[in-house]
Amino acid sequence: MSSLYKSEIGKKEILELYDQKLEGLKISFQYKKVATTFGETNVIVTGSPENPPLMIVHGSNGCAPISLEAYPNLSEKFQVFAVDVLAQPNKSAQNRVSMKGLSYGYWMNEVLEKLQLKKVTLVGFSFGGLIIFKTLIQNEKAIKESFVVAPAYIVNGSSMIALLKVFIPMKRYIKTKKMKYVERFLSTLFTDKDAFAVCYLSKVFLYFKMDFTPVPIISKSEARKIKTPITIIAAKEDILFPGEKMIKKAVRIFPSLKQTILLEESKHVQCSRDNLKIERLILEEEV
Repeated sequence: MSSLYKSEIGKKEILELYDQKLEGLKISFQYKKVATTFGETNVIVTGSPENPPLMIVHGSNGCAPISLEAYPNLSEKFQVFAVDVLAQPNKSAQNRVSMKGLSYGYWMNEVLEKLQLKKVTLVGFSFGGLIIFKTLIQNEKAIKESFVVAPAYIVNGSSMIALLKVFIPMKRYIKTKKMKYVERFLSTLFTDKDAFAVCYLSKVFLYFKMDFTPVPIISKSEARKIKTPITIIAAKEDILFPGEKMIKKAVRIFPSLKQTILLEESKHVQCSRDNLKIERLILEEEV
């Protein structure tokens, strides 16, 4: 397996930030290493094993500690499993998994099976939403309910806007190493400023081989296969996966759609206030 890190120094700096974020959460946790067909998968586990299981799936170029920070109170009612997605700048294997087909679904269901989890609540942000949809399509028997936040795989935004506001600033930063381009990138996607994201992504952009494969779109036939209740939380100001467009399509294609919520002032990455709303929604559903 070839490394997706461009250098050992870069890998060390990224994983040091991973550890720094996890330590800063000040939570009791344990690591579980899960051997899968697609590569070893790292999972952070927190909360009482007497609580029902909940799996959090982070977005592209992310890691488990970031998803745990977004929803810190879920462990009050759940045993939380925060997975490091394969081929991302984190502690799981660096094997690329194709977004086409159902490989991500097979992978996630294998992780759930190895952890012996049943009646699982799935929570995913952005690319994590795509993984959740693939999981439900492939085999949803272990899933109780799903919450997807600004998910990939339903609609895509304008490729020209993404090029101008996301990819060009990223490429300019890689070329010049000027932090103003990272900040420009983040101001487009993040509702609020995030100092850790500036530091973390500045390292990821320089030292990690990112996947620029176009994000596919779910078909109507795939969506109609899903029976598990789905809650979609969309962001109105999201240029990657526009919220209003997403909700209109979701209502048409998902027979198991439980509810939709449009965050009126949110960009792709939510602010802490909206994350708290999402967290409360998930916790209330467990009552």
